[in-house]
Amino acid sequence: MGFKDDKIDITKNIKVIEWLKSELLTAVASFFELFVKGIKDSQEALLDALANIILVTYLLGKRLGFSFESIDSKIENKIKLGVIEEHKIEKWYGDLSKLREYLNKSRR
Repeated sequence: MGFKDDKIDITKNIKVIEWLKSELLTAVASFFELFVKGIKDSQEALLDALANIILVTYLLGKRLGFSFESIDSKIENKIKLGVIEEHKIEKWYGDLSKLREYLNKSRR
């Protein structure tokens, strides 16, 4: 690959990163907008917005040079730390432990 091809790849990657950042902001804005409208009739839309946030975050991480595995590993470490430090969400609801169990089951 020559210098010109490298320049095109870098430019393309920068454009994709900017687009993904915009997509992430749009997904987060949609999520909050649904709360303003009320959750009762928006369950599917909320789920869709959350899925978009997670998906775009993984793709953005990949474009920034992180592997999906390294993102997963960082998430797992944060879950472990939250359990050890008895984060409020863990203390009150046990959500971090439940998430850790879910992730462990889904990877088997």
